[in-house]
Amino acid sequence: MKITRKVREILDGYEGETPGTKANLARMLMHGRLGGSGRMVILPVDQGFEHGPARSFAVNPPAYDPHYHYQLAIDAGLNAYAAPLGWLSAGADTFAGAIPTILKMNSANSLSRQKENADQAVTASVDDALRLGCAAIGFTVYPSSDAMYNQFEEVRELSREAKSKGLAVVMWSYPRGGELSKEGELAVDVIAYAAHMAALLGANIIKVKLPSAFLENKDAKKVYEEKKIPIGTLAERVRHVTQACFNGKRIVVFSGGAAKGEDSVFNDAKAIHAGGGNGSIIGRNSFQRPREDAIKLLDEIVKIYQTKP
Repeated sequence: MKITRKVREILDGYEGETPGTKANLARMLMHGRLGGSGRMVILPVDQGFEHGPARSFAVNPPAYDPHYHYQLAIDAGLNAYAAPLGWLSAGADTFAGAIPTILKMNSANSLSRQKENADQAVTASVDDALRLGCAAIGFTVYPSSDAMYNQFEEVRELSREAKSKGLAVVMWSYPRGGELSKEGELAVDVIAYAAHMAALLGANIIKVKLPSAFLENKDAKKVYEEKKIPIGTLAERVRHVTQACFNGKRIVVFSGGAAKGEDSVFNDAKAIHAGGGNGSIIGRNSFQRPREDAIKLLDEIVKIYQTKP
């Protein structure tokens, strides 16, 4: 596999990482229809843990089968596929080597109380990721939660072990809990802060939600207004978030969020692309559609990232 110049430029930003970690980053960046472009589309399927099976899959019953999602990611030509331990294990042999995988290492569930102390349980190990042939581990942190410091310490240890064994680290950084308002969970100042913290914690790939133009923190708001930081359009907000990740030296992908219409999904991808984001990590908006519709949707998203921004 010949590494493209664009991927080489991205890898050069990861000083201090092990050759194995860089190799697995390259493995994901070079895979699929966007391979070599520096752009990524990843399929995450952890919603069964988060929301329950009926809420996640009843709308498209074939999606109850873990093999369905492996095949969807492969047929759509995506860069990688992310899921929890049991879900990945249920197809790891059949699809070994067919697509880079990311083992989601911690999970929450909708039966628990998720308020000020929002948290997730560690549900897998680095050795599980190696046994399953994964390219990376994934971990969610909740900046602003009263439990965040424990999470930071958990991900520190798991990242150290993963990188020492040649795996990459993908971090879901979702502001939640504490005194953060519901609107503040998507505020551009909060999302940029959460992305920056993920970079500081050593994430190789950072996953955040698309930010709104709302400003949550009054002290941050003064700076945004005084420095006239452009946040009026979604593309500008994406650019600001990527800037917060070491001036674009970290891979940043944006979540597709709750199910929405195709036009909204495509407009989000166009804004991510125009703002210099590395791509989309899109779950419910793909697998909750019938397979044929999901393939068409993902095909269009890939085509968006194949164009010049």
